[in-house]
Amino acid sequence: MAKKLFGTDGIRGIPGEYPLDDATLDRAGQALGEYLRSRPGALAARPRVLIGRDTRESGPHIAGRIARGLAAAGAEPVSAGVLTTPGVAWLVNREDFAAGVVISASHNPYHDNGVKLFSSSGMKFPDAVEAQLEDHILSAKGAAPPSAAMHLNGDEKLHEDYLDGLREAVLKGARFAGMKIVLDCANGAASKLAPRLFRSLGANVVAINDAPDGRNINAGCGSLHPEGMQASVVKTRAALGVAFDGDADRAIFSSASGKLVDGDGVLLAAGRYLHSVHKLKGGVIVGTTMANLGLERALEKAGLKFVRTAVGDRYVLEEMQRIGANLGGEQSGHILFLDDATTGDGMLTAVKIASLVSISGPLDGLLADLKIFPQKIVNVRVQSKPSLDSLPEVSRLLTEAEKALGDSGRIILRYSGTEPLARVMVEAEREEDVRRWTDSLASALRSSIGA
Repeated sequence: MAKKLFGTDGIRGIPGEYPLDDATLDRAGQALGEYLRSRPGALAARPRVLIGRDTRESGPHIAGRIARGLAAAGAEPVSAGVLTTPGVAWLVNREDFAAGVVISASHNPYHDNGVKLFSSSGMKFPDAVEAQLEDHILSAKGAAPPSAAMHLNGDEKLHEDYLDGLREAVLKGARFAGMKIVLDCANGAASKLAPRLFRSLGANVVAINDAPDGRNINAGCGSLHPEGMQASVVKTRAALGVAFDGDADRAIFSSASGKLVDGDGVLLAAGRYLHSVHKLKGGVIVGTTMANLGLERALEKAGLKFVRTAVGDRYVLEEMQRIGANLGGEQSGHILFLDDATTGDGMLTAVKIASLVSISGPLDGLLADLKIFPQKIVNVRVQSKPSLDSLPEVSRLLTEAEKALGDSGRIILRYSGTEPLARVMVEAEREEDVRRWTDSLASALRSSIGA
């Protein structure tokens, strides 16, 4: 049965409205607390649950409601204040917390928010556990919601513990002293932490978008809007630029020349380095169907294997665990270094890439042979979602396009899992082929099932 509250990245919504209304939040905290207390082991007597949040104005209230529910169930809520999503995951995994809660909507605008849950392993709870928690929340049983949210004081020592862990992730031989780095903090959870981290490592930090006011998170800045970061790198003659998203679980980079480097570039640079020091497990890297064909070609040339999964960090992680890989990620900049952390971490990725630049030279040189194939994505609104094979004209064109492109391109035709949309993605060596086949396939979809 499909879950009604939990999506691929927790519970999302608009604060004050279901499912982020007070009553549902109280029950969510209570459900988590009761689940943890039902587990065997010493931690179950009074399980400690770490709560972190990003900089949205709604964050303190939501965190307070979750804390009230936890306390009502006999759990002990511990606040980390403003902390990145991967920071919460790291601390939960290493400091004897029974679970972690993050109040964030990642790269979304300030008026959205969400609740993400992490198990004691620092990873998301399995689907079966989320379904169990959901049943409890929707049953509306238990104590009546308290009248006020709990006030939480963040423990700053937790921040330093997390930063210590990131400092240990610096690659052997890297030296940051005197390296100028531009950090676009997206007015989010990394606004204080990222500059503090890199300054402590000796870097000359130029911090931008590091003054959150509760409403400017992700607003025209960060990983979704890296143009300001790129311009700042060129203007200040920095060696590297980094743009985080609101909860800093992803990072996008700029080379010294101002060239944008997304997750594909990160996977190539990091993968080749790890392979060179015999630390890339299985000689394989995991990415998604959206990774550029140029990445796959460059990895093949380096003797490395590239495995694709469905879009979503959850699927990347599952495949990495299944095959024993230690490097994977997405074009968006959500990168998994499983030898260092249990989840994608933008600040960890920044440490790794800055280390690479220190050791091996500028990103422009490291990625000089990465040829990015032209790519186009078209969304077609549809009235139904029949099997694509059952649509004669679409099926005919798809076969014709795949034959025409051969090994010089890729086509992905799929329905959105959450919207009435069909997505057409074409990638090829020639721009004219990309335009031709995306337009033809999109037109055929509109004629067959367009809304």
